[in-house]
Amino acid sequence: MGYHDHKEASPAVVSAGVLVISDSRTESSDESGKLICRLLESNGHNLDGFELLKNEPPSIAASVNKLLESSSVQAIIISGGTGLSTRDVTVETVTPMLDKKLDGFGELFRSLSYQEIGSGCIMSRAMAGVCRGKVIICLPGSLKAVRLAMENIILPELGHMVREATR
Repeated sequence: MGYHDHKEASPAVVSAGVLVISDSRTESSDESGKLICRLLESNGHNLDGFELLKNEPPSIAASVNKLLESSSVQAIIISGGTGLSTRDVTVETVTPMLDKKLDGFGELFRSLSYQEIGSGCIMSRAMAGVCRGKVIICLPGSLKAVRLAMENIILPELGHMVREATR
């Protein structure tokens, strides 16, 4: 089976949980999380949980674990906490939980981001991996970064990633 055969055999509908990590955003001011949810649903996927959390490792880990324990969740998309500030702890919290890291996700994101913002893309620590057969994706919190990742990487490959993670 080749790439296109695998992709065609992948689920067209994925159930995803969404977490937004931010010390400054509220549910009313969060645009990135709303965009993730809107794009998932408008592309036929199911939203299976949304939460806005502070940059606190115990809270992030607890929410990720709750989504991992859900039998219906197939993917977790996290926005925020991936920068360089001392409060950005999403990557440090999620990485030890992963069974496998998908290095190509971050590499491709930064390559696409370079085309939009130039060398500032080196400060992005966007990453993805697999934990307990579920896909976990960590994105920057900016609206432009979320749109770039969702439209160019996540939506085209989400079903395929889920299929491969569960085989």
